[in-house]
Amino acid sequence: MTFRYTHTRLLVQDFAACFRFYCDVLGFAPRYGDQRGPYVEFKLDGITLALYQRELMADALEAPMPASAAGADEVVLCMQVDDVDAAYEALHAKGVRFIAGPTDRPNWRIRTAHLRDPDGNLIEINSPRK
Repeated sequence: MTFRYTHTRLLVQDFAACFRFYCDVLGFAPRYGDQRGPYVEFKLDGITLALYQRELMADALEAPMPASAAGADEVVLCMQVDDVDAAYEALHAKGVRFIAGPTDRPNWRIRTAHLRDPDGNLIEINSPRK
C-alpha cells in the first residue's frame, strides 16, 4: 500500500470570512470553488490548501465533529516567505493582527511570525535565517 499526501483541508466555521482572508489578505487564488463555498482549493507551489464548511464534513461522516479543547491548537499551517519582516509589514498593513511578530528561532534555523485566520487556525510564516 502506498500513500501520497494530496492536500490539507481546514474545516472552518465561517467559510466566507476564511475565504476572504486567504484570498484578499494572503493573496491566494482559488483553483477550484469560489466564495459561495462550501469548498474551495488554493494551489500553492505544488501544495493544495482547501477550506470546507465544518458542519458539512460532519454530515459526510454522519457523525458530529468533536469539539477542540478551548484554545488548543491542533494544526499549524507553515508557509515560507522570502522575508518574514517584509511579509509581516505587508500583512500588518492589511489589518492582520499577529500573535507573535518576527522572531529568530536559532534552533529551528528560521525566522518566524505567527497569526490566525478568522476561524482561529494558527499560521506560521517563516524564512531561512540570514
